[in-house]
Amino acid sequence: MPEQQLYLGTSQLAASYLGTIASTIYDKTTAPTYTAEFLLVAGGGSGGGDGRRGAGGGAGGLISGSLSLTPSTSYPIVVGDGGGFSPGTNGQNSTFAGYTAIGGGLGAQELAPRTGSNGGSGGGGYRSNTLNGTPGTGTSGQGFGGGEGRDCGSNGGGGGGASQAGQLSPNCDNGGAGGSGSLWYGTYYAGGGGGRGSITGGLGGPGGGGNGTDSFSGGGGTANTGGGGGGGASYGGSGGSGITIIKYAGSQRGTGGTVTTSGSFTVHTFTSSGTYTG
Repeated sequence: MPEQQLYLGTSQLAASYLGTIASTIYDKTTAPTYTAEFLLVAGGGSGGGDGRRGAGGGAGGLISGSLSLTPSTSYPIVVGDGGGFSPGTNGQNSTFAGYTAIGGGLGAQELAPRTGSNGGSGGGGYRSNTLNGTPGTGTSGQGFGGGEGRDCGSNGGGGGGASQAGQLSPNCDNGGAGGSGSLWYGTYYAGGGGGRGSITGGLGGPGGGGNGTDSFSGGGGTANTGGGGGGGASYGGSGGSGITIIKYAGSQRGTGGTVTTSGSFTVHTFTSSGTYTG
């Protein structure tokens, strides 16, 4: 009998010891991370004009890729606004998980500054006969530079896009087309704005770029694409606001933004600033 009691006591002690180890291991185990794809687009720059003729605005910078997200962790998101209608401005930056997409550059205008602004993508340059201006430059890995205006007539180059530079004015009468944006899961984002032309304005680039015109105001960039505004005869169009999208395989794991499904994926779309919680 004493041996049986000793045996039971030892078993209970062993079970208690193993339970302590299991509890310790469980307490120290962190929840596993999961992989998500993301798209981050800044606001597009305004088209040039502000009282005179102008070039196309540059698209907002575009960053895409994949990253590991941690459950129950909050990730603040800033979605940048597009450049204003008058006076025109660069677009605003967008941020997420340590990444910063740079706002698009303001398009140049006939009066100073005739140089397009630098940005995620650069604003187009403006030329009026001998009054020359250079386009703005883009940010490496986010977008391209703007196009030049012709050294004749009175016209503006197109704003740069996420995957293509803004176009040179094709002749003395027409504005340059905006550079193309980038395709992400079937949708274009971050197209450059078209430049103003004395007869015909340049087309905005695929991805929400506003059209240039030969009339009062250039076309605005499309909201939540980061498209640049088009150049106008008097005022440039406003830039399109940016966007942030998070996409991962399987059922919903996080919260924040507008949640939808696409095939076997869950998608969180932020059209304004907010927080994603993993």
